[in-house]
Amino acid sequence: MSLLNSSIATIMPYLPKWFARPFAKPYVAGETFQSVIEIVKEINNNGFSATIDILGEHVHSENEAKNILSQYTKLINNISKNNLDSTISVKLTHLGLGLSEKLAEENIIELAQYGNKNNIGITIDMENSIYTSVTLKVFKKALAIHESLGAVIQAYLYRSIKDLKKLESSKLNLRICKGIYREPSNIAMNSRKKINENYLLLAKTTLLGKGYACIATHDMELINHLENFVEKNGISPNKFEFQVLFGVPMGNKLEHLKEKGYKVRIYVPFGEAWFDYSIRRLKENPKIISYIIGNIFKK
Repeated sequence: MSLLNSSIATIMPYLPKWFARPFAKPYVAGETFQSVIEIVKEINNNGFSATIDILGEHVHSENEAKNILSQYTKLINNISKNNLDSTISVKLTHLGLGLSEKLAEENIIELAQYGNKNNIGITIDMENSIYTSVTLKVFKKALAIHESLGAVIQAYLYRSIKDLKKLESSKLNLRICKGIYREPSNIAMNSRKKINENYLLLAKTTLLGKGYACIATHDMELINHLENFVEKNGISPNKFEFQVLFGVPMGNKLEHLKEKGYKVRIYVPFGEAWFDYSIRRLKENPKIISYIIGNIFKK
């Protein structure tokens, strides 16, 4: 079955979208504001926080970037109106960074102002390494406008520990993730062992620092290690949270963390650009394919 799952995941990008939709459903909260709001309500009712991402990355015009900005302001309105426990996550290339730094900066500043006005937190997602420096630069400018603004550090980049030390502040809200982009070996680590070691270094440095750590991983080994670390070091639950992607199976681990009084935030993507995102998730976790096929035949 594992071979069949992997084979289906490999050929999925070449199949019609209607075929892929049932396999994408576990990872994406639909295509509309209504669908994602309903799912986040359920997440909140189960005792978890959320962060909502409008799927997509690069845009091709200033008008398209402004439209994405408008969509995010509409999302903030929906979160506020429904009293959801949710922040938003946004990529700077979705706001025009691939076109110009000035455009992206103007858009994230406007979004930060709107988030501040509505008391909704915003995290600027990290993308591939060509955007790392400019993303952190724009983050620092926007942080001066909205203190509930977060950044992201990727453990597979050698530079990340230096970046973290430059960001150190009581205002720092930092999501620590492994990183998903293909990068040259001179700037990025390739081995799982080294990436995990660097992940722990980044997480522990943040936990022992002035800021707030968002431990974003599905790696049980890392979660368990850091769970023990915060207990042994008496780190307050107000200093950190755990984050996972919507739809990724975690057994009963999230309930366990919640019961211990730790905040757990679920990253919830939605939107029309669901196909490419779902393909990435299926390749990372092909086992979901057999679960879905089984449910189809049961019905």
